[in-house]
Amino acid sequence: MVEGPYVPWPSVEYYLGENQSTSYRLSAPSTHPEVSYVVGEGGREIALYVELDRRHQPPHSPLPLIRIDQIAERGMRMARIRTTQAALIRDFHDLLNAVADRIVTHDRTLDQAFGETVRAWSALLDRPRALRAEKRIGLIGELSVLSSIASAHGWSTAVKAWTGPDGEEHDFGLLGFDMEVKTTASERREHTVHGLGQLLPSGDRPLWLVSLQVTRGGIDGRTLADCVRSVRSDVAEHAPERLDRLDGHLTATGWDPEVPDDERWRLRTQPIGFLVDDQLPRLDTESVPAQFRDRIRDVTYTLDVTGLPESPKPPALLADLRLP
Repeated sequence: MVEGPYVPWPSVEYYLGENQSTSYRLSAPSTHPEVSYVVGEGGREIALYVELDRRHQPPHSPLPLIRIDQIAERGMRMARIRTTQAALIRDFHDLLNAVADRIVTHDRTLDQAFGETVRAWSALLDRPRALRAEKRIGLIGELSVLSSIASAHGWSTAVKAWTGPDGEEHDFGLLGFDMEVKTTASERREHTVHGLGQLLPSGDRPLWLVSLQVTRGGIDGRTLADCVRSVRSDVAEHAPERLDRLDGHLTATGWDPEVPDDERWRLRTQPIGFLVDDQLPRLDTESVPAQFRDRIRDVTYTLDVTGLPESPKPPALLADLRLP
């Protein structure tokens, strides 16, 4: 049992990593409304449960990524607050604790607590405290590929091959081919593609889409900070002349060593490589009629490669890929 209206993240992360459900009562026994923090769906989601009396309905959420519905729990009507985005669970955890604190400690109603929390967080959105979840996970994936390249070709070559932070079209340029690395925390291999050129091969150079899936790692997982420290240490030891270039790349991605980082991850599945050819569904410049190409400035879409067979002879470096 956790004392007070707060659940520490390491406790939640343990159950997420073990795919187990649990519940923490945050309000005092025999007090109303009952407020509980729940890790549910077999350890795949988190939610805040708040008891409703007969006069009240759950508040409306103005945020599309947060859902509030009404459920029956142990004979009580309760509001359930949850997110639709698994990748945002760590940040959503902090929001749930903030709502619970306003209800339990400051005696606010659920409507008041949720509204005040959303307004306070919205005021901070122009000055984000860290990389967005998608970018944090994406950087972990790129560092994993970087480390795998180093195992095969050395750290000097690996850092030189990491061209994405330089603004190049693709994440890595190796001898004879390019790679675009996509990492997701979803149970499906769903990846966000930015622009019509991201999955467009450069000239005659083959382009490989590398698909990584990560999941909550519990105590055995690796944080983004762990991965950065490991890579920097190896570069400093084996290719010190490349350390400034590496640090420049990390800065370009938005990495900040001063920002706290406690999300732990591990690989969910073996990475898969897809050759970007006519067999891979995608959008590129040919997908847009020629007369419209100079007027469509930005395209972002989700590519689901779940169940697609891996292309023959993928890059050998994917075989032993791991989080650094």
